[in-house]
Amino acid sequence: MARADGGEEQPRSGLSRRQVLLGGAAAGVGAAVSVGGSYARAAIGEPPAPADPAANGRRVVPFHGEHQAGVEMKPQAHQSLVSLTLDDDVDRDGLQRLLRILTDDAHRATQGFSPLADSEPELAVVPAGLTVTFGFGPRLVERARPRGGAPAWLRPLPPFGVDRLEERWNGGDLLLQIATDDPVTLSHTQRMLLKDARSFAKVTWVQTGFRRAHASQMPGTTMRNLLGQVDGTTNPVPGTADFADLVWNRGEPEWMAGGTSLVVRRIALEMDKWDRLDRSGREEAVGRTLRTGAPLTGGTEHDEPDFEAKTTIGFPRIAEYAHIRRARMDDTSQRIFRRGYNYDLMPGDALVEPGSVSQHGLIFTSFQRDPDHQFVPMQRRLAELDLLNEWTIPIGSAVFAIPPGCADGGFIGETMF
Repeated sequence: MARADGGEEQPRSGLSRRQVLLGGAAAGVGAAVSVGGSYARAAIGEPPAPADPAANGRRVVPFHGEHQAGVEMKPQAHQSLVSLTLDDDVDRDGLQRLLRILTDDAHRATQGFSPLADSEPELAVVPAGLTVTFGFGPRLVERARPRGGAPAWLRPLPPFGVDRLEERWNGGDLLLQIATDDPVTLSHTQRMLLKDARSFAKVTWVQTGFRRAHASQMPGTTMRNLLGQVDGTTNPVPGTADFADLVWNRGEPEWMAGGTSLVVRRIALEMDKWDRLDRSGREEAVGRTLRTGAPLTGGTEHDEPDFEAKTTIGFPRIAEYAHIRRARMDDTSQRIFRRGYNYDLMPGDALVEPGSVSQHGLIFTSFQRDPDHQFVPMQRRLAELDLLNEWTIPIGSAVFAIPPGCADGGFIGETMF
């Protein structure tokens, strides 16, 4: 019988200690306990034993397909975004070699096998839903010289009044989005990919984030950011025609058909200032109750907000400056698909200001067919009036083209060549 670690389960031999102590009767009693074990445990107040405690560790997400993995699926508990800058001598042929190597590495790792140059293969056997998603910046596409050129939207976002961007968190030529439910797998996969990329590119930045641990909440529970707010309530539903229309590229340009775009915004949270705001003030700023995530005019998270509702003295129940009102768009084709992660830096980290308890933030990522049409108008509305701007500061920004997936034997980005 195969073990979870890939070895072989050895057959048991000899008598158990129980059989030696209790004699032949033990076999009959053991059979009865086996049949009614769950009932017996429940009767004495113990929880039933899990059917397979390692099942999620062995969970494999298919790598090949029309779309890259890591976009439409339920977000994993841990994610790392790695931005790379290509070396000056990497030409079109060198770029193909790099993408072939990284595609092979990513395929092997996501399926629970070690990459070819892996010196610690034992760390690769727990994929835990691992996905690796590739994104291309403007310079990479320029070097590939694809027919049809780069998408019109593949450029830095326009400046917004709330931005305090730091160059160390901006841009990049090649993005690797690595996500899994296991942090050891995340660390190992990232190292393997960077080892094979180091002859072609240098690391620009790394942003690592987290969500709740796998299975710690009911499926479908909306993520909360570190301000305590539900984050992503109005996301389009993956697998629907609505999602496909909002997210997947239709062939503009042709080599991007089946791909999408990724906007990355690193947002620092002013937690010390947030701590001074009472609960009602926090709910007014967001336009939702913190406990349930329901709009201030509703009872459950997914209730439609009533922006016409008034208080007893005639003020809007959901203020003009409330986040959910500013993020709202009349044109439903402007919606985006959010896939954010939290980050938290502790005292002693070089990025944390002296005297601060910590530095919390949100790694905001969104997928959309066209950032110019979908993300930019929404962000402009937020920058103009959203009261949450008092506690949220965008400090990093980047846009990447997410090319389509590939078939077995192909490589990510091959449609450019």
